[in-house]
Amino acid sequence: MIFSDTKNKFLEYLRVLKNSSEHTIRSYSIDLTSFEKHLQTLSCTTLSAIDRKLIRGFVVILVDQKINKRSIARRLSALRTFCKYALRKKLIAKNPMDDIEMPKLDRKIPSTLTYEQVKILFQTPDTSTLFGVRDRTMMELFYSSGLRISELAGMNRKDFDKERLLILVRGKGKKERQIPITQNAALWMANYLNHPERHLEMDGHYREVDPEAIFLNKHGTRITTRSIDRLFASYLKASGLSGDITPHTIRHSIATHWLENGMDLKTIQHILGHSSLATTTIYTHVSTKLKRKVYDEAHPRA
Repeated sequence: MIFSDTKNKFLEYLRVLKNSSEHTIRSYSIDLTSFEKHLQTLSCTTLSAIDRKLIRGFVVILVDQKINKRSIARRLSALRTFCKYALRKKLIAKNPMDDIEMPKLDRKIPSTLTYEQVKILFQTPDTSTLFGVRDRTMMELFYSSGLRISELAGMNRKDFDKERLLILVRGKGKKERQIPITQNAALWMANYLNHPERHLEMDGHYREVDPEAIFLNKHGTRITTRSIDRLFASYLKASGLSGDITPHTIRHSIATHWLENGMDLKTIQHILGHSSLATTTIYTHVSTKLKRKVYDEAHPRA
């Protein structure tokens, strides 16, 4: 069986049967294409040619290219899942990834913002404009409810319950969860949804085209995750804050702030949509690190 043909069928399987997000499918496609290029350099095109020696050679090349451990682990993980699929389809007799050890990763403690830094960032959008209101609303939601960027981009009007201050969120694997939002975030959301410019064609943007989507781009259609990332990069530059601040940084920040204000880990796990509590416990390390920093800065020196 040709590798490229099976790769395409695997990606379609993720899309149709597993109902995976476009972000997940794109990541698998990138990682498997990287391995496919390695096969092509060896003039290998069939699944039967993939064995332990070939995969280890792929890893050696990635190391020589100075690819970091986390990226190598992600590519191997994608290949492992792909090979499991091929094995279930009886396209291979054995999973060659069973003989491959995954690189050991240092547990990365996520970066966070202080509450004062959050306020500085949130004051950056020009809220006298439609897009400024939109962007401030997105920031408020990220901080209010710890959303992933794909969850925010995929939100629909019907998912917002302004009376009960709840939103319905579709997380990884399309799993749904209903989580609270703050009164302030709800007010910004209502302001944006009812903004008169949403229904006008003006310089810089078209009228609303997608009546279901909450967050729109200049064409009046649903905003993409890539556009949101670019917006945050521009606001970071304008705010004068240092570091690599992304929507995910705000997710980490609010989780840490929740923990420091007494919220229990199980509640944080539910709000963030973590399938495992072990993923949520990383914020205990972040919280300890921040408290140590505050203590060291405040403690008088002899």
